[in-house]
Amino acid sequence: MISDTKFTADTRTDFYDRGLRSRRYALVAVACSSIFSCSCIIGSIVILAKHGVSGVATANTSSLDCTLHTQKEIFSMILNLIVTLCTESIGFVHGISLRSALASESRLLFNTNLRLLTAARGWCSPNGILLNGISAILLIISYCSASLVVCFDFSSTFQISIAGIPLLILGVALLLQVVIALSAMRAVKILTWSSSPFHLTAALVHHEQLIPATLRCMRCVSDLDICGGPTQPREIQPSAWRACPRIRKVVIFLWVVVATCAGWAALAMYIWDKFGMYILDKFAMHIWDEFASLYQITSDALTPQTWSFLSTTLQSNFIMIGIYGVSLGTWILLFVIMAIFQGPLTLALHCSELITNVIRDEREWRRATGMKGLRTATNPAKMIFAHPICLVLFVAKPFLHWMFGHAFMICNLASDGTFLVAIVMFTAPIWNLCFVLFTFACLFTFVALRRPRGPQPAAYGHVQTLANLVDEWSPVMWWGHKEDGIPYCHAGRVLMCSRCYSFDTFTKGRAITRCRM
Repeated sequence: MISDTKFTADTRTDFYDRGLRSRRYALVAVACSSIFSCSCIIGSIVILAKHGVSGVATANTSSLDCTLHTQKEIFSMILNLIVTLCTESIGFVHGISLRSALASESRLLFNTNLRLLTAARGWCSPNGILLNGISAILLIISYCSASLVVCFDFSSTFQISIAGIPLLILGVALLLQVVIALSAMRAVKILTWSSSPFHLTAALVHHEQLIPATLRCMRCVSDLDICGGPTQPREIQPSAWRACPRIRKVVIFLWVVVATCAGWAALAMYIWDKFGMYILDKFAMHIWDEFASLYQITSDALTPQTWSFLSTTLQSNFIMIGIYGVSLGTWILLFVIMAIFQGPLTLALHCSELITNVIRDEREWRRATGMKGLRTATNPAKMIFAHPICLVLFVAKPFLHWMFGHAFMICNLASDGTFLVAIVMFTAPIWNLCFVLFTFACLFTFVALRRPRGPQPAAYGHVQTLANLVDEWSPVMWWGHKEDGIPYCHAGRVLMCSRCYSFDTFTKGRAITRCRM
């Protein structure tokens, strides 16, 4: 016997969480990002007014009890962390707006989307292809600028300096991202600010933008192309790799970036072996002497004895190219070169958000078979810091960009208050970056290929699948054998958990195997 499940579409205002607290947090974070970007612009204008296009401002760090090189790395790490916080807060607002725009067009499939690689209809709309492409370029420029802001001043004494042009470009890039995100927010009606797939699905069902399908209470997200009807429960659910086609592309792109980084390191070693000393001899000696002294650079081959992981002292096997005189055209060329090298890393980390958020949504969904049940009302910060994979990505973004700054340095030299360009590629840090990226890619590949266990159908944040699986919405839900007095069994939200027959038969696998929906 087969029966249609009755899906509730409550008309109460508290049918779903509108995420107003998430909205407040997001707007406060965007406001802080705006303040930081404006501060960067004002500071850069002051530097440029005093020192010109090639000028730098010296920072007084004499009170810090550490070496000059350590001071530079600390400042660079802090700046990368601030840029990550700003871009993440801006990206949250932009992502929520894009999700709502796709939902209004009936094109929303998953709770999480590739924010910069997915667009709503309308070429020039705030969530359209044009502004999304501009946002991607601005994101890359933000991290490129952060790698160039902090530099050395080789005057009478070594000092840490702040470069004016990179600081200006950083401020402008962040401010433009804020403008695009706020424009996208105002251009669409946002049903809920919650990042939870359950609040989103409930909101879409409530506003009749999503219609639950019957006879699919045991169909997972990978069964979308299969007609509904009775089915046996699975012991192991499909992986995210199979459930979400875009995850496959993200994983492949991660490995392409790893392979590219390894090729970059091998090419740098080859160039050093063939032309390294020639390039070195052509560089200005009055800059090279100070630079080599600071980094304790030798001309030895790269060996385990000369290898270092985080420190750039005692480095060997490198490439250095000097450029005399700095103009606006030189800066444009340098940013283009920097974007070519750092852009793939930035986009790879951005695309990795798809994997982390999809896995997070699935882990939250599988709480519905636990003793405590699925609690849809959660703290917004908990959605990030309570899930290890999300925390790993949050830490990896500033750390990997900081490691890239170790491996690839541009415009990190100044003498007597004038900025001189030096493009330096250290081979050992490039290999270090490659090893960390390899570990990162292995972890995310494993997570994407891992298959959840248990008869509960996998959803991975797919809104239509969740609408099919959840027949009654409430702040706390359990999923299992639906015990509602009918003489046959079907799956759905059970009303109680502890000491109830429904949960017991589900967990012990008795009634669920006779499911007819």
